[in-house]
Amino acid sequence: MKQIKTFLIAAIALVGFQTINAQAKTAHVDVNEIMTKMPAVLDAQTQLKKLSDTYTVEYKTMVDEYQGKLKKYDTEASTVTDAVNQTRQQEVQDMQKRIGDYQETAQKDLQKKESDLMKPITDKVKASIQKIGKAKGYQYVINAADLLLADGPDLTADVKKDLGF
Repeated sequence: MKQIKTFLIAAIALVGFQTINAQAKTAHVDVNEIMTKMPAVLDAQTQLKKLSDTYTVEYKTMVDEYQGKLKKYDTEASTVTDAVNQTRQQEVQDMQKRIGDYQETAQKDLQKKESDLMKPITDKVKASIQKIGKAKGYQYVINAADLLLADGPDLTADVKKDLGF
């Protein structure tokens, strides 16, 4: 009977020990905090804002010109011939199309520029997280934004230091 108890205790201890060893080491990092305070991200945002402002000014100029012509053509519509009104109507439709095309092109350009600027930055952050995680012996590093409870090792400060800020 004593041998059975000893065997059971040893078996339970062995299973418990294996379970502890089988658990993966995890940590978390706040990627949002890193990205919002990283100097390279702030520079990219400044460049995007400047480009966006340029597109906005050009778009506003086009819309103002369109509205001015539309107002002028509406007030003159009764004093000109049907042929002139048809020509003006076609011109206004062409302007609407150009404005729409410009807005669509500007949006695509901004998205492409954002992707071009941010991809190297996000790659650098990801590489840093992997480097720090591996150096500290973690098998998983999870973004803190995805966690309901982040009560464990936080590598955010280490990643920031590795990235130089």
